Amino acid sequence: MEAVRLLKADAFGRIELVQWQDRLLIRRDIGAARVWLRGLARLAARREAKALRRLGAIDGLPSLLGWDGRYLLRSYVAGLPMQQGRPADPGYYRQALRLLARLHRAGVVHNDLAKEPNWLLQPDGRPGLVDFQIASVRLRRGRTFRRMAREDIRHLLKHKRTYCPDALSARQRQILATPAWYSRVWRMTVKRLYKLVARRWFGYWDNEGQGRIRD
Repeated sequence: MEAVRLLKADAFGRIELVQWQDRLLIRRDIGAARVWLRGLARLAARREAKALRRLGAIDGLPSLLGWDGRYLLRSYVAGLPMQQGRPADPGYYRQALRLLARLHRAGVVHNDLAKEPNWLLQPDGRPGLVDFQIASVRLRRGRTFRRMAREDIRHLLKHKRTYCPDALSARQRQILATPAWYSRVWRMTVKRLYKLVARRWFGYWDNEGQGRIRD
């Protein structure tokens, strides 16, 4: 397996684009994390592996190829991160909603869709999703699951409001106007502190593959 390009390096490890035979893959190396954060990095990788294992093979989502406690290997989804692709076609968001519906039917909530780099604009114009490190997998889709799933949808609609505002329906505007209570608390209390700590102490940046690379 040959490394092609380093996509991201921070306190939680390294993410590389690698080539195996004629395929491009993504490899997450937990062993490269700082010693005092290795436990958290392993926990995040384990959550991602669990979510991807549950989802199986869905077009637009990475497939889990391996997880051995240090390396997480997943398929590569080609495309531009949303902040570069800037999707303005209403069809993109209709397909993105269908993609989220498949995710939620499988019992998986992404939980990190406010970050534009986690959304991809694939070469054929369809949406893709990456980075399932804080995803939740639930056997029962009860009230808590439905609330988190709604937040997934609301974050997608926030991006639609940015790049395709005229296509928002009245129902979608209502969803945007009513975030979950924990989202309101997060925004009013610890969000700024989290960003400061994540960037200055952990070297963590949101735009995977396009932001800073810290060794």
